[in-house]
Amino acid sequence: MKKLILPLKYGLITGTVLIAYFSLLSLFGKHINPAYSLLNAGITLLGVFEAVRYSKQQYRTDFSYAEGFKVGVATGCISTLLFTAFFLVYATEINPYFLAGLLDTMNWGFRSDIGLITFIVAVMGFCTSLVSALTVMQLFKNSNNYVEN
Repeated sequence: MKKLILPLKYGLITGTVLIAYFSLLSLFGKHINPAYSLLNAGITLLGVFEAVRYSKQQYRTDFSYAEGFKVGVATGCISTLLFTAFFLVYATEINPYFLAGLLDTMNWGFRSDIGLITFIVAVMGFCTSLVSALTVMQLFKNSNNYVEN
């Protein structure tokens, strides 16, 4: 239970920052442009980085690649679930015209429903979390290379 608190804490913080970023974009009407979602990867990467960094500081002797990877993936998945839930509420309750504007911007040429778009948002978040955890662990893993004199 103690090791779940850290990813939960950083996952909630990261998810809140993702929601704040999306809300800021919506204030300026830029939330219907999918290109701005690239910064979501950077926000997730930063949240995963901080969670793994703090985990390594807290559990110096017990820290391993697998432990850091678990913390990173759990942090990213928690933030993804939080943001996806917000996205679903936003697209259905807060701004019901959002989906039509998003699909017009993307020029898909066919109608889609909120379930598919929410599923895509969740899958993109989980993939970003996985890639972020793998990327961050390259910085924090122990090297097995021998030092040559």
